[in-house]
Amino acid sequence: MSTTLPAPAPAAAHAPAARARTYLVKTLGCQMNVHDSEHMAGLLEEAGYVPAPAADAAVEDVDVLVINTCAVRENAADRLYGNLGRLAGTKRSRPGGMQIAVGGCLAQKDRTGIVERAPWVDVVFGTHNIDVLPSLLERARHNAQAEVEIAESLQVFPSTLPTRRESVYAGWVSISVGCNNTCTFCIVPHLRGKERDRRPGDVLAEVEALVAQGAIEVTLLGQNVNSYGVGFGDRHAFAKLLRSVGAVPGLERVRFTSPHPAAFTDDVIEAMAATPTVMPQLHMPLQSGSDRVLRAMRRSYRAERFLAILDRVRAAVPDAAITTDVIVGFPGETEEDFAETLRVVEASRFASAFTFQYSPRPGTPAADLPDQLPKAVVQERYERLQALQERISGEENAAQVGRRVDVLVAQGEGRKDADTARLSGRAADNRLVHLALPPGLDASQAPRPGDLVTVEITRSAPHHLVADSALTPGGTFAVRRTRAGDAWQARVEGREEHAAAGASSCGTGAPAPAGPVVLGLPGLGAPTR
Repeated sequence: MSTTLPAPAPAAAHAPAARARTYLVKTLGCQMNVHDSEHMAGLLEEAGYVPAPAADAAVEDVDVLVINTCAVRENAADRLYGNLGRLAGTKRSRPGGMQIAVGGCLAQKDRTGIVERAPWVDVVFGTHNIDVLPSLLERARHNAQAEVEIAESLQVFPSTLPTRRESVYAGWVSISVGCNNTCTFCIVPHLRGKERDRRPGDVLAEVEALVAQGAIEVTLLGQNVNSYGVGFGDRHAFAKLLRSVGAVPGLERVRFTSPHPAAFTDDVIEAMAATPTVMPQLHMPLQSGSDRVLRAMRRSYRAERFLAILDRVRAAVPDAAITTDVIVGFPGETEEDFAETLRVVEASRFASAFTFQYSPRPGTPAADLPDQLPKAVVQERYERLQALQERISGEENAAQVGRRVDVLVAQGEGRKDADTARLSGRAADNRLVHLALPPGLDASQAPRPGDLVTVEITRSAPHHLVADSALTPGGTFAVRRTRAGDAWQARVEGREEHAAAGASSCGTGAPAPAGPVVLGLPGLGAPTR
């Protein structure tokens, strides 16, 4: 579907031709959206745009601002239109003008409604046609019209598009797009389409290219990764892929998200246990502990099956940290149903959980169900669930005190790092660790993002661990400088060169320094599976 709508004359057309136009991509939603934003950034750089300098990006002083949207929950839509309302004034006041583009799941859903509600938007494009972004921007500038183009099916597999990676030491790799499940609360299959799997050789080639560029960690992405292989008739394909990716020389950490409990098989558990590079971490969406609610959700598993999967994972991978998604207040949920959810959460001992208040999404079967619950009831149950999980997370993290862990140092993980003089990163089980440096450590020997540091956990909180072992004489602290750290340092030192060079067209090009901006939604995904 392609539609041209009136829009304010784009002042960006008067921007000086002598300089490259700057851009910023902002992301609402899950890791799939973050990875899509990397493709959007790569496409823009291939078309000659450059990332906005950090100071300009912070105040949205850019020629092109792209918002990649989520449609899973109502507050994501509220967040989009709140951003657009604020940007109307920014666009009017910017001397050089700017273009605003909206893409992603909410764009696929609302279509022309976005421009009708926010007529200062220049471009709207959907989940199936990311590749048209640069041409739509150019067309909107040339015609002084808003351009809306929504494809009904996937036009180009996203992984074949140019990519500006957010990180050089860790990367996302899509193994499939779309979803074949029919969960009554979820709008994702409608917006992303039926599952389409990449061939294993293509996935491996992308992983190998990432490793060649310096990455030592990859996360395999799919709406339902353990149904991978449905497109080419191999029900064991995901376990085989885990083993193959885990054997790529130079790759040290493999993660994946998210599986569906109904399709989670023992061969995947065996692959996790037998492949040292597959990390002891699992994100397994529960959604509800009530069998009656699970049936109403069309989740084709029951609570005891879910718990049995966790038991088998922990038997094979004893140190596995398991996380989840839970929805509170699904239509018709009784106090007895909610009590079952609390029981299963208590028994599951999740390291953390993304908890959501049910949000009716127009176009989903659940939105038309009777017995939609009052907000006050949902809020009270939500707070009880949060309190329970906060206690469990605190207890599980407290059990980590005294353990030695290897932390992959990250960039931008710790909000208070500048105040505490700590670095932050992820342990093998994906727990967030803030680590202290030894007094007097020479700056040239300090760990870089992408390096691995062995430390001892000295303190815990429900959402993070602290490793101050380096502050004790003789305490545990060892740095392993890695190829990934070298790649990060090379990118920083070549900042101007990278920014001017643009992205590779092979789909795995090294990123320019600044990555897409994520607008504060959970990174492990919303209840979409």
